[in-house]
Amino acid sequence: MTHAYREIYLSNAQSVLGDAFDFAINTCQIPGNDFVKLFVASSISKRMENGEPSLLSGKSGIEIAIEVVLETTGKHLETEPQEHIERSVEYWIGWAVAYYQWYSARQYSDIFKVLTFDDLQKMYYTLHEADITKFVDIAEERIKEHFKDTNLKRIRTAYGCTQAELAKQSGVSLRSIQMYEQRRKDINKASAETLYSIAKVLGCTIEDLIEK
Repeated sequence: MTHAYREIYLSNAQSVLGDAFDFAINTCQIPGNDFVKLFVASSISKRMENGEPSLLSGKSGIEIAIEVVLETTGKHLETEPQEHIERSVEYWIGWAVAYYQWYSARQYSDIFKVLTFDDLQKMYYTLHEADITKFVDIAEERIKEHFKDTNLKRIRTAYGCTQAELAKQSGVSLRSIQMYEQRRKDINKASAETLYSIAKVLGCTIEDLIEK
């Protein structure tokens, strides 16, 4: 599987997002669902999705939370950080979601659309001591139930063609095909040349690939 970014930044991403959630919700008293909305709407979430080194290695979770709130609301968080001896539920939520985003290369907006803050709170009590792969398995199942296969994936699978084979035969990059199937890129906005190349290999029409 192709992950969102290089694994060397994963641990930092988890710690940063965990600290951001903990600080924003527990110290600044921002409701969890509200902070999720602010985070998803901010450019910070997009930059984290791409594993931007200057963000993940250069800023703390507290700084991330402050930037998210400032960018989305124009408000400055004045609350001083408080020391937490134990990892909070909110920290685990940020930590676990950051891992799943890296693992799946999905957008944070899609993840939180399926796994709400309230859902994640409930999951904490049975999963926070388990291996992270258990959380990934549950998240994957729920995501796949919510987001049905794209037309591209459905047609490609029916044709018996792997993503790599389609990429080689069509001349469209493997990464692009993966992103179209994961809905990280909108296939409806692909160039006519790209759509034609894919359709020719799969023996379908361009219209068959378009998402209604």
